[in-house]
Order: sequence, then C-alpha cells, then structure tokens
Amino acid sequence: MSSRPAVEAIDLVKKFGDNTAVDGVSFVVPEGSVLGLLGPNGAGKTTTVRMLTTLSVPTSGTGRVAGHDVREDPDAVRRSMGLTGQAATVDELLTARENLRLIGRLYGLSRGYIRTAGDELLERFALTDAANRTVKTYSGGMRRRLDLAVSLIAAPPVLFLDEPTTGLDPRSRSELWEVLRGLVREGTTLLLTTQYLEEADQLADEIVVIDKGRVIASGTPTQLKDQAGQASVVVTLTHAADLARAEELVRMCSAEVHVEHTARRLTAQADGLGDMTRIGGIIAESGIEVDDLGLKRPSLDDVFLHLTGHRADGNDQNETAEVLQ
Repeated sequence: MSSRPAVEAIDLVKKFGDNTAVDGVSFVVPEGSVLGLLGPNGAGKTTTVRMLTTLSVPTSGTGRVAGHDVREDPDAVRRSMGLTGQAATVDELLTARENLRLIGRLYGLSRGYIRTAGDELLERFALTDAANRTVKTYSGGMRRRLDLAVSLIAAPPVLFLDEPTTGLDPRSRSELWEVLRGLVREGTTLLLTTQYLEEADQLADEIVVIDKGRVIASGTPTQLKDQAGQASVVVTLTHAADLARAEELVRMCSAEVHVEHTARRLTAQADGLGDMTRIGGIIAESGIEVDDLGLKRPSLDDVFLHLTGHRADGNDQNETAEVLQ
C-alpha cells in the first residue's frame, strides 16, 4: 500500500454564523486505503466531505485530494474524485444507461469510452438486465448501486461516500460492501462517512471519530472497540435456581461477573472467543441448562458513551445550518 496521501484534511473549520459545524478537523488517507469518518447525525461528517469535495468553502484550513488543494485548484480536485451523497442523485426519468451517458458527457468523455465503461459498470453492479428501465422503477438498493456506478464513470482515483448504505436492507448493504471491497482491491481510495461501527469495521483500515465538529478519536476498528471496553460473555440460564452455582463456575474464568436475577443472566468480562469457549465448556460439564450463550462486543453506542459521555443519538444539530444556508 502506498504511503502517499490521497486525501488530507488540514485544520478544516466551517462556521455558519455563530455555529461551528467543523472545528479544526485533520486527518490523512493513504492511497489505496479506506478511511471511515464515524459520528452521529450532526457531528460534522457531511460538512467535512463537502469541503473536501469543493461543494463548500472552508472558513479556515484546507484540504488536498490527489495532491490538489481544494482552495487553490478545485477543478483538479473534481477531476480526481467521485462523490456519492446521502441521497441518490441519478435522474429517475432516465434509464441507467442514459444516466451513465449523461454524466460521462458532462465529464467530457468520448462516446466510445462511455459506452464501454458504462457496460462494464452496469455488469459490475448487477444492473445489466435493468439497464434500459427508467430509474423510478428501481428498488432502493438498485438506485444506490447506480448512484455509485455513475460516480465511477470517469474512473476517479478517490471516491467519497456519504453514508452509502443508509436506508438499505441488510442484503443490499452486504452486496454494496462487497462491491466497495472490489474497488479497493483495484486501487481506489475510499473515504466514507457512517453512523454504523459495523460498517466501518467491515470496510475501513482506519477510523476517525467526529463529535460536535471535532476529532475525538482515531485508530483501527479494533483499537476503537478496545477503548470502549473488553468483550463480554453473556450466559442466560434456563433455571434461576442455578444462578449461584453458575456464577461460582464462571468466576473461575473471569474476575468480573455481573448477575441479573430476573433475566437469569450472567455477564462476564472476557478477552474473546477463547474465554467464551472455556466458560461454555465449564457450564456444559456442570449439567446446568442454558438458554443462550454468546460473545458481546462493544457497539457504536458503547464507543460513543465511552468517548463522549453520551449515546450516539443524533440529536446534535451542527450540520442543520448548512442545509438551511
């Protein structure tokens, strides 16, 4: 993997009157890697992307995309990147093929190139059979795939994805993740914003966590989850009468055990699957009946509760001002 930055945010600040939506955000995305910009609604993710993609001028600070400064050379930045926003931007009255042709011509690409690249993209995104149907007949997942295909018609080295799977069902989300992994294998650099730790965990090499316009943490998905606390083994017993004995057995594997009598549940701090296997084995050998046993890892809410003291409830309104400007 190359160490040359594909994207750089350098002390980016964006103010709307007295409201500071982004407050000194800095990070670097190496070529061929994936950065996940993680945060609740209103944290400043979209505003940061808008500045890096030249859709919004920074109040101060700057950014670079493929080596081009967003302030000094915005045209070169636009030629070096693709963008898929939160809402699909394709024309619903056109077919998929017509949408690709339209955007390709706006890029100044030749008709021959558009035809060949368009066919390849339609095949890659499993849209060939629906290529001549109007987009208004598409499902949400199909529209999202077409939106991504359109952003790739000019083969940009850097792709910005603003909450790419919001509103998609689990199957469509999984399919889109696989497409994005393929792009990275071919050398595309991705910067994606998301509210979902699972999505960042699936795709990102590095995560930058933003809250109230500021970077509050960064690291790999594993490093961030470790900050939120260790994993836990959760055992739900069939009979409440076995709780005391089960607790005694589980304490042989874990120093921290929490008992919920009403739910017939024990939660034990664990290092991972090895501890879960050991606890499961001890319980099984004892003859105690179990309804459920599993490993619980920190969630997005756990990460935010640890880092900020509040849940990722999306109630912050920092970015609302930009929509209203």
